[in-house]
Amino acid sequence: MKGLKWKWVILVSIIFAFGFTVPADRYFDIAKNLDIFTTLVKEVNSNYVDEVDPKKLVDHGIHGMLQQLDPYTDYIPKEDLEAFSIQTTGEYAGIGALVGQIRHKTIVTNPYFGFPAHRAGIRVGDELISINGINVQGKPSGESSALLKGPPQTEVDVEVKRYGETGTIKLKLTRERIKISNVVYRGMVDDKIVLIQCDE
Repeated sequence: MKGLKWKWVILVSIIFAFGFTVPADRYFDIAKNLDIFTTLVKEVNSNYVDEVDPKKLVDHGIHGMLQQLDPYTDYIPKEDLEAFSIQTTGEYAGIGALVGQIRHKTIVTNPYFGFPAHRAGIRVGDELISINGINVQGKPSGESSALLKGPPQTEVDVEVKRYGETGTIKLKLTRERIKISNVVYRGMVDDKIVLIQCDE
C-alpha cells in the first residue's frame, strides 16, 4: 500500500513536470525564432546591396508564414484595417456616398439614400473636385474616400462639378455613422413570390 502511494506521487510529479515544461519549451521556441527573424531583418536592412523597405520585408515574412496555415488565416495591415472593417460590418462614419475612378475623374457612383450626401443633393455622376480644400482631381478614388471619412458629427467641405452645369457646387456636410444594408427593398408580389432588390 505504501509502495502504491509512492507510485502515485511519482506519477503526479511527472504529469506536473511535463505540464509546465511543454508550454515553457514552446514559448522558448517562439522567442528564439522571433529573435532569428528580427536579426535577419536587421542584417538585410544593413548589408543588402540595394536599399530595402523594412516594412515590406516584414509584411512578406508574415504572409509567407500564414501561407503555411489554412487559407482562412490572413494578416490585415493597419492601413487596410478600416476598409476591412467596412467590408465585414458595413459600418463607417462619413457622408454615405460610394465613389469610383472613371476616366481619371473621381465620380460619385452611389449616394446612399437617406444619408448626408443624398440629403445634400449630391447625385450619381457628380465629380469630386475638392474635399476640405484639398484638390482631389486626378488622384486615386481611395484618397477621396479616406478624406470623406472621419469621426461622427464632424463637418466636411465638399466641392463637386455636375455634368452640364457651369461652375462648381460647394457643400458643407456633417459626417454620420453609416450602416450599409445590401437589401434596399423587399416586398411581396403575391402570396408565393417575394421581390428582393440588393445593392452591389
